[in-house]
Amino acid sequence: MHTNETALAEPVNSGDKPDAAIAMLDAEGTVVGWTHAARQLVGYTAREVVGRSAAHVLPPPEDALKAASHVEQCRAQGGWSGTVAVRHRVGHTLKMTLQVSLLWGQDAGTRWLVSVTDIGTLSSGATNGPVRESLLARAPIGILVHDLQLRCTLVNDVMEHHVGVPRDRWFGRRLKDLFPGFEAEALEAVMRQVLESGTTKVHEYRAWPPAGRGRSHVFSASFFCLQDADGQTIGVCAMSVDNTGNRRARERLAILSEASTRIGSTLDVMQTGQELANLAVPLLADHAVVDLVESVPFGVEPSGGIGTTSGRPALLRRAGLATIDPDVPELPWVREEVVHVHPASSFANALRTGRSHLEPVLDTASPWVDHDPVRAQKVRDTGVHSVMVVPIRARRCVLGLALFARSKEQTPFQEDDLLLAEELVTRAALCLDNALQYARERTAALTLQRDLLPHRVRRHAAVEVASRYVPADMDRGVGGDWFDVIELSGARVALVVGDVVGHGINAAAAMGRLRTAVRTLADLDLSPAQLLAHLDDTVRRLNEEDADDPDQVPAVVGATCLYAVYDPVTRRCTMARAGHPPPAIIDPQGHATFPEMPAGAPLGLGLGLLAFESVDLELPEGSVLAFYTDGLVETRDDDIDVGMSRLGAALSQSDRSLEDLCSEVIETLPAQEHSDDVTLLLVRTRALQPARVASWALPNEPTAVRIARHLAARQLSKWGMEHLMTTMELIVSELVTNAIRYGGGPIRLRLIQHEVLTCEVSDTSTSHPRPRHPRTLDENGRGLILIAHLSRRWGSRSVSDGKVVWAEQDLPATARAIA
Repeated sequence: MHTNETALAEPVNSGDKPDAAIAMLDAEGTVVGWTHAARQLVGYTAREVVGRSAAHVLPPPEDALKAASHVEQCRAQGGWSGTVAVRHRVGHTLKMTLQVSLLWGQDAGTRWLVSVTDIGTLSSGATNGPVRESLLARAPIGILVHDLQLRCTLVNDVMEHHVGVPRDRWFGRRLKDLFPGFEAEALEAVMRQVLESGTTKVHEYRAWPPAGRGRSHVFSASFFCLQDADGQTIGVCAMSVDNTGNRRARERLAILSEASTRIGSTLDVMQTGQELANLAVPLLADHAVVDLVESVPFGVEPSGGIGTTSGRPALLRRAGLATIDPDVPELPWVREEVVHVHPASSFANALRTGRSHLEPVLDTASPWVDHDPVRAQKVRDTGVHSVMVVPIRARRCVLGLALFARSKEQTPFQEDDLLLAEELVTRAALCLDNALQYARERTAALTLQRDLLPHRVRRHAAVEVASRYVPADMDRGVGGDWFDVIELSGARVALVVGDVVGHGINAAAAMGRLRTAVRTLADLDLSPAQLLAHLDDTVRRLNEEDADDPDQVPAVVGATCLYAVYDPVTRRCTMARAGHPPPAIIDPQGHATFPEMPAGAPLGLGLGLLAFESVDLELPEGSVLAFYTDGLVETRDDDIDVGMSRLGAALSQSDRSLEDLCSEVIETLPAQEHSDDVTLLLVRTRALQPARVASWALPNEPTAVRIARHLAARQLSKWGMEHLMTTMELIVSELVTNAIRYGGGPIRLRLIQHEVLTCEVSDTSTSHPRPRHPRTLDENGRGLILIAHLSRRWGSRSVSDGKVVWAEQDLPATARAIA
């Protein structure tokens, strides 16, 4: 309902809980009207108070002079508010907040309205009404007094400002005379209830005051029944406070509270943009669009900061779109489309400056709309009339823009709407920035991990290898899985798979440290159980070192590992595990088994060699070994036994290529995102043909050197490697000489032709050779230096009955191809 001055709207709610007690005084301070609420508060009936001076009746005797000064102050200033002591009828004193307001009547007559509220009630928040709101927020109270016919008899100046009606127009008129319509009748109905029941009611309604620039205001009003000395009803008093600010503040807090739960539920930046749009509609806008700088959806932060320009037109990608009417075919926006920003638009300005733009009344002829005639027409068709553009900022970078628009809601956006929009966008920006930081860390961890994992396993005489690595889902990040294939002496190969507890770049870095440690220990040619014992001690010491620094994240909290060594000459595989799942072994007929082997303790407990035990298996040529991490066989819904059975079934077709088998196994994983990394290493065993291995027993006497040279030369001639004969004779001579001089027991010479030519000399001594630095005149100590110079690499390893000293020579490409 509208008039020239103001408009009243539908009532918001009603209640029966007053927040104050009131009394009416004449110009001399005599009580002329009393209320039921006043009686409840101070205990006096209307008969005991009406007709007497308020200054002599209500205050305690000792405050009578102070009360008199308050009366004089009211007359001088047209009102007064503050804290006073009021005497209850039974004698005790109440501490009250008091407000005295001047009322104007017809013919310049005046009255005083006194409203009091118990301070204890005010602080406890037990009541909620306009007087209490006014006292807390220091908001002015509008007052109207109506007679039994609901005609206005008294009004104060504040009411004139609330609704824009001069006070002279109020007198003698009812609300429906001033504001015809249902709303005024509803308010009058409340007043009738007060007159009939004598009780007080609290009521809220909306109005459009002239100063509101077309925006509705929410008013909270209390209605009191006024009584004379005989307790007869003489009228109704309405006290109202503009509660718009408080109500909007509560609504704003409610929206922001909802934003904390609805925005940022995932680390997907596109989903976060959509959540922002979904929240804004319809709470704030009729339409919402969220655009991100094109690099952001790919996890890359924009290169330029606020205030910088690249000279290239900005490209955005639409991440979020919401509207009150999604079925409108003319809607000019499509999610995930690429948006070209017009350089003269407010979008471009917001991207460049990082400042918001408010356009209460949209000008569809502006260049940022009009440069695209088709879209401009669609904007007009949807009826968009008011927009806000808010940049999405994080750490001095603009990640994108949020556009809010109104079409059906006729009230244009105002500054407080912009503040709320900026609050929502700021929360979304924090979520987007967290997602970007996570993406950077995930990318770094994934890059680190993939750089540390083998890129390509070189062709090997012992095994054929294929592998797969699948990182965990976005919520958990990259883990600490690793695998490795390490060449050992004597054509043997070490096969490793491990898993560091945790996710993220710390887990990836810890994985790199463990992988390096395993490679270093593997060069010592330790047995699997011995290697895991040394690795366990390494992890324990790393944890202890990090524990000394409280600010340092532990390098390795815990890890599991499986280490195996396969010898293609004997077709024997020796393996041990440290809390890791056992391998799957598939024979050439496709039968899958999981060998019984001690589980061992996870790494880092410091239990030593007793915690690990090696097992030795003889494998048929063409067997397939599957090394894996628990992410492959454990899921949220199934036990590990179910996953191991699924793995065995997938590997049953062992005649297929290892690459195909890897793909087959990965495809059997559940469809949902993985909560842990998945690592799979498939190995098909090979056996060296007997013709490529030659072995001889030698006597432990000086003549063995000449015999060994002769046997080696003859074997190389048989293999067609005469060009290596001279070098090999020198290596054999030095190795056999050292075995005779420093070893003991029988000596054995073995030559192995695979990717390289390996010469091995074994004896029963457990002491290993160490290179020395001989002086110029020393006659001995140069043998190992000569071997190092002549060979590709050399070393020694322990065996059950002594040691083996070995040296390798590179083969020509043709010989390697034959091998």
